[in-house]
Amino acid sequence: MATRYTKTKRDIYQEVTDKIIGYLEQGTAPWRNPIKGAGGSGFPKNLHSGKRYRGINVLLLAMRAFESGYSSSYWLTFKQAKELGGQVRKGERGSLVTFWKLYATTDRENGDEIEVPVLKHYTAFNLCQIDGMEAPDSAPPETNSEPFEPLEEAESIVAGYRSGPSINDDGGRRAFYRARTDSVHMPKPEQFESREEYYGTIFHELSHSTGHSCRLDRGLDTELAPFGSPDYSKEELIAELSASFLCAAAGISPPTIEQSAAYLQSWIKVLKGDKRLIVNAASAAQKSADLILGTRFDTAASPDRGRPEPNADRGMPNAQVQVPAPSQPGLF
Repeated sequence: MATRYTKTKRDIYQEVTDKIIGYLEQGTAPWRNPIKGAGGSGFPKNLHSGKRYRGINVLLLAMRAFESGYSSSYWLTFKQAKELGGQVRKGERGSLVTFWKLYATTDRENGDEIEVPVLKHYTAFNLCQIDGMEAPDSAPPETNSEPFEPLEEAESIVAGYRSGPSINDDGGRRAFYRARTDSVHMPKPEQFESREEYYGTIFHELSHSTGHSCRLDRGLDTELAPFGSPDYSKEELIAELSASFLCAAAGISPPTIEQSAAYLQSWIKVLKGDKRLIVNAASAAQKSADLILGTRFDTAASPDRGRPEPNADRGMPNAQVQVPAPSQPGLF
């Protein structure tokens, strides 16, 4: 007997809603992006037609540009890119775009011919995802940027991360950790607004790397969590808290810590829904910072006369970070 398969109708309304909730739960905020020129400029626009996107598409495409570090405001469909001589790179993920289409039908009550608007969708790609095309709004190379001067304490933390991931300063517009290759990808240090923001960002990405199965095993490379899901959101919270601990250890200036605190405010709704989340996330973040700092179990003081505390989670030490005195007063 042949099996019948029923095609499930795609719910665009729910999909758009889920995307927005996902961004909000992740804490996406454009003012958090410290990379110069990242995230595009102005309204998202279609390069083929020259028209601006409208309505919910403005929000969807602007947040996708921020999330992925796209520097262009222009978008194209796969077909439009091909018509203009471009080629979407293999493996690139497109973005949802919605539009209304009028369909002729008959009014069920009076039999009149009417047109009903139906929400439809298609996929668009940012110009940063397309080879063979120059973005009209591409930023010229900065020739007057000041040379980057490393912060000694912060640099020593990055360099001291034993058996850590590879770090690629490839000059892109996006900072991210790729679990599949166990690698951190960073824009060049000169592309950040300040040294503190550069180190705060690399600390965040290095903190993600501690979740790899070869380290603290938070499932980053074995149990991939969908974007915006509770597990994804928790991982972002862990990385942000761990980065804050590392910033404190490096004596990074108060504005960076205050920025992290402002970022965490966006988690209030999520935290209210799970009373254990912040405690568990802070514990995981502490382990992450410990691993990067190289804090040893036998040197970590406990409240009980300085003896190390036993640990019940994956055999990792429940250590306290040995935080050096901050270089500026009033940090904590």
